[in-house]
Amino acid sequence: MGRFANTWRLTKNSWSLLKQDRELLWLPVLSMLTILAIVAAAAVVGFVTGSFDASGGAESVEGSAVVLGLVFAFVATATVVYFEGALVAGAHERMTGGDPTVRSAMSKAASRLPSLLGWALITMTVGLVLRFLRERLGWLGQMLTFLAEAAWGVATYLVVPAIIIDDFRSFASVKHSMSLVRRTWGENLIAQAGFGLLGFVIALPIILVAVLIATLVPGIGLYIGIAVGVIGVLAVSVVVSALSLYFKTALYEYATDGVAHGGFDIDEMEASFRSK
Repeated sequence: MGRFANTWRLTKNSWSLLKQDRELLWLPVLSMLTILAIVAAAAVVGFVTGSFDASGGAESVEGSAVVLGLVFAFVATATVVYFEGALVAGAHERMTGGDPTVRSAMSKAASRLPSLLGWALITMTVGLVLRFLRERLGWLGQMLTFLAEAAWGVATYLVVPAIIIDDFRSFASVKHSMSLVRRTWGENLIAQAGFGLLGFVIALPIILVAVLIATLVPGIGLYIGIAVGVIGVLAVSVVVSALSLYFKTALYEYATDGVAHGGFDIDEMEASFRSK
């Protein structure tokens, strides 16, 4: 219970910082919009080039679809990583006494673009390998890849802050994150689960309201309910993702230099690194 209570206090501190930088919430919004544009572009290119047309035979379809899929998967992954980096940059600027803007955050992420792209390629490759194993090894593959994905997520939890804050290169950032995880494993594992649970708890009443509107209001109520549900869940997702990155930045800062930045309590941060 001690770790959960400490993580909750750190989460509230992250929220107090995020409230000062509301404009940075545009970063996850821009990330989502860019992903939608990429998906739309992939669909258009697929139909125009005939990648989705099975008339040419299974082998030709598979080859063209795989190439198209890999290209757009990398672009989508790189987009997510870039905007995560921008939000970490903004959080770091706030925690070290600055006043971040969307422009300053994106500029800092752009200065680390080669390393961020390298990390995007690494994480995409690992994801594809695990997916391949899951599909080929049946129930055993599903179990093993589930464990592998969880371990990979924990081990690489601090990769993006390492790239943005300390300018680590792609592979070096993975190694550095793994070394820090040996001390922060409890806090970052609980944080990953905690932010997911937080998002679910906040989104649940929104979903219930949307269902009630769709059920009780005749005619147009269905469309209003869907709109309320989608917009509400997306808004929760934006805030929770930003909050988790502020937390991640604070955890990385203390893990590397032993200083609690941005108003975080030194005792709470020290509690994150006590022995297992």
